[in-house]
Amino acid sequence: MDYQQPEQPKLLWMPEKDRIHDSKLYQFMVKLSEKKNTLYHDYNQLHHWSVNHSEEFWSMVWDFCQVEGAKKPPVTFCPADSRTPAKDTQWFPHAKLNYAENLLRNWRTRAAADAIIFHCEGDPNQRQHISWQQLYRQTSQVASFLHNHGVKKGDVVAGYLPNIPQAVVAMLATASLGAIWTSTSPDFGAESVIERFGQTKPKVMLFAQGYQYNGKPISYRDKVVAVSQNIPELELLVEIPASVSIAAEPSKSAIPDSIHHHYWSDILESTVPSELGFTPVPFNHPLYILYSSGTTGNPKCIVHSVGGTLLNHLKEHQLQTDIRAGDKVFYFTTCGWMMWNWLVSALASGATLILYDGSPFYPDGNVLWQLAEKEGVTLFGTSAKYLEALEKQGYRPKDKTKLPSLRTLCSTGSVLAPEQFDYVYDAIHSDIQLASISGGTDICGCFAIGNPLGPVYRGECQGLALGMDVQVFNELGRFVYQQHGELVCLNSFPNQPIGFWNDPDGSKYHNAYWQTYAGIWHHGDYVSLSNTGGMIFYGRSDAVLNPGGVRIGTAEIYRQVNRLKEIKDSLVIGQNQGADVRVILFVQLVETEVLTDELKATIKQKIREHCSPRHVPEVILAVRDVPRTKSGKLVELAVRNIVHNQPVKNVGALANPESLEEFRDRDELKT
Repeated sequence: MDYQQPEQPKLLWMPEKDRIHDSKLYQFMVKLSEKKNTLYHDYNQLHHWSVNHSEEFWSMVWDFCQVEGAKKPPVTFCPADSRTPAKDTQWFPHAKLNYAENLLRNWRTRAAADAIIFHCEGDPNQRQHISWQQLYRQTSQVASFLHNHGVKKGDVVAGYLPNIPQAVVAMLATASLGAIWTSTSPDFGAESVIERFGQTKPKVMLFAQGYQYNGKPISYRDKVVAVSQNIPELELLVEIPASVSIAAEPSKSAIPDSIHHHYWSDILESTVPSELGFTPVPFNHPLYILYSSGTTGNPKCIVHSVGGTLLNHLKEHQLQTDIRAGDKVFYFTTCGWMMWNWLVSALASGATLILYDGSPFYPDGNVLWQLAEKEGVTLFGTSAKYLEALEKQGYRPKDKTKLPSLRTLCSTGSVLAPEQFDYVYDAIHSDIQLASISGGTDICGCFAIGNPLGPVYRGECQGLALGMDVQVFNELGRFVYQQHGELVCLNSFPNQPIGFWNDPDGSKYHNAYWQTYAGIWHHGDYVSLSNTGGMIFYGRSDAVLNPGGVRIGTAEIYRQVNRLKEIKDSLVIGQNQGADVRVILFVQLVETEVLTDELKATIKQKIREHCSPRHVPEVILAVRDVPRTKSGKLVELAVRNIVHNQPVKNVGALANPESLEEFRDRDELKT
């Protein structure tokens, strides 16, 4: 049994006719209408065509977005004996291209314009900008350096880096050679980095001398040394200056003598800029290795292709979020989250990247909005948790800043509650496209995303991604509409992973996505399709609660609990109790608040009134903190394992692993 979604959601925004006609998506539909001699006039009609004629759609995206490369037929190939064609289909099997060439293709026509603008925490007036010509020159210098030190097509280059311009340059230099880029952020501990890079075995690793977060300069050199000592394949380290002043600290141990150590500044001073020789590679050649969170086992090393990543990001940027040449695109991210890879691809559309490294609340919650105002940001990307925190702390960016350039606000990372939709339009900007987007590291892209032509409804992702036949299945593998179920994708799409690193027979990759509904991509999100054409998310499938046989998405409970002024954060799990499950709610209280019987009653009443009696937790407990991954996602499974006296793997993947201890051996949970 599934709890039903509400009826008609509230309309919050509709684009003006002029804005619709100016959009890249409208221009795409005009071209399609001319080509097919049929009027394509709305998004749902276009989506239907894109999934029923997916080869023609993706080929048209290639042409419309003017991909640099040799597009040769056929568009797809699938072995005749394949039993899982959605998984086994190869896209553009004879095409050749280079990712870096596509991202740098504007360097001549926009040579003096800004390609990257960088701000770091500490000095709001400090601003580093890199022109397109400078970006090209620096990329050529670093590519020459890497080539001269033996980096070739198929080698792995790793960045253990803050969100700084040098990370973009190093990635482009790596991709220009046909090598593979992988990265993580300096807040990861040495053990967590070794769990990742130890599997992918990079030949080169870049790191920075330090960074600043929440007002504190941080050196992570000792972690770099520890990583270097545990990856025998590492031949070369490149050290990048810190963006802020970092006190030199003597390292407790040394980098192995077998590893050559170079400095970024020396590379730029000693290497003569030259014309980049972009190595053409097949469409399905590896570009990126991304990592799963690793909270349920060793991190999965997910390999993404050059062509699939580029083509899908061009589609998502130009058609779904209306990124245009000259736009200023900002996403608050680290190099350890796939949104960094998504952000960097905006260069291919001629946009300027706005990078920020630091805390989004230092010195206060206005800092990112002041940056957006100063730089004229057109797309502002962030997480749902950030918007919730802003609202809870009483920030109203539109009262402090003017954002006339802002057209699109993207939110991802977790479910954006309906109340945060209200908050965006009330406190940030009344006339923007709010795109709650969802997909993940698994596809380095989105299954549900924005639609510049259509309305924004409260609590909904605007639309299903073009070219992707996204549906909802129940537990029996049957289609359901306006009912809770599992997000699946029925057709093949170019940005499917190539596979997992170190998975020679492909069994781990198959079991991760293709096993639940034989040969159909099962994403692991608990969702429903709305009668508006949008999609509603209720949380991760593996965190779904099941009291009395009723499946409940955790986001439904978080939405009610986190609205209370006494609650800072919360986490909910199901605890096995005989043949049934009881709902356990943990709450992190605002300082000075106490979990009284009255507050417990208020929480239960709010959940009962706005959800159902089945949603009401049997037990409510206070904790000092709730565990999250470094990208801000709750880890219900880790807490559930602790409550059931099961091991928790890879606690180093958490931003606050010490928080787990408070969930262990609670008398209130002994049954």
